[in-house]
Amino acid sequence: MPTLTKRRRHLNPLPDGVPSEPVGRISVEQYHRMVQTGIIDEDAPFELLEGWLVRKMAKGKPHVVAGKLVRKALVSLVPHDWDVQIQDPITLFDSEPEPDVAVVLDKGRDYLNNHPGPDDVGLVIEISETSLGRDKGWKKQVYARDRIPQYWVVNLPDSVIEVFSDPTGPAKRPDYRQHQVYSARQRVPVVLVGKKIGTLLVAEVLP
Repeated sequence: MPTLTKRRRHLNPLPDGVPSEPVGRISVEQYHRMVQTGIIDEDAPFELLEGWLVRKMAKGKPHVVAGKLVRKALVSLVPHDWDVQIQDPITLFDSEPEPDVAVVLDKGRDYLNNHPGPDDVGLVIEISETSLGRDKGWKKQVYARDRIPQYWVVNLPDSVIEVFSDPTGPAKRPDYRQHQVYSARQRVPVVLVGKKIGTLLVAEVLP
C-alpha cells in the first residue's frame, strides 16, 4: 500500500498541484505493479514524479509538431548505438517521467524488462507550451537529481531552446549549474557523454 507522508515545512515548498495535506505516495515499484495489474492503464495520461501520480498536460498542435521535428533532427545526428524515443518512460529513483523526446542507449530487447534508467539516458527534451512552469521547475529538479546530463526545454512561447547541463545530483535543491538559451537563428550543440556530435538549428524544430 502507498506510504503516508506529511508535509515537511523545512524543505522546499511543494510543487504546484501537490496537496499540502498528508496523502498517499507510491514508489516506482508500486507504480509498475499498478500498471501490470491494470489498476492504472498504461495509456492513461499520468506520469510518476517524486512519488506523485501527476496528470500530463494536454498537447496542442504546435507541441505535437515540435516533438516530431525535434525527433527527426536528432535521428540524423545520433550514433547508431543510440535511439531517439518519443513520450516513452524512463525510470529514475522515485519518478517515471515520459519526456517528449529522449536520446537513450539502444539496448534493443533489454528494455523488455526495464525502461531506460539514468545511466542509459544522454539527453532529455520537454516541449513546453502550457507546461513551461512545470518543465523548468519540478521536472528540471527531477532530472537534475538523477544526473541526467543534458536537459533541453523547447520553449514555444518564447521561440527558444533552453539547455541545462552539469546537474548537481542529489541535493537540497537539485538543479543544473549551467543554463544557456538559444534563439531561433542559433544552433544548439548536441552533446552525448560529453562529446559534441553535431548541432541543431533552433528554427528547424519550431512549429
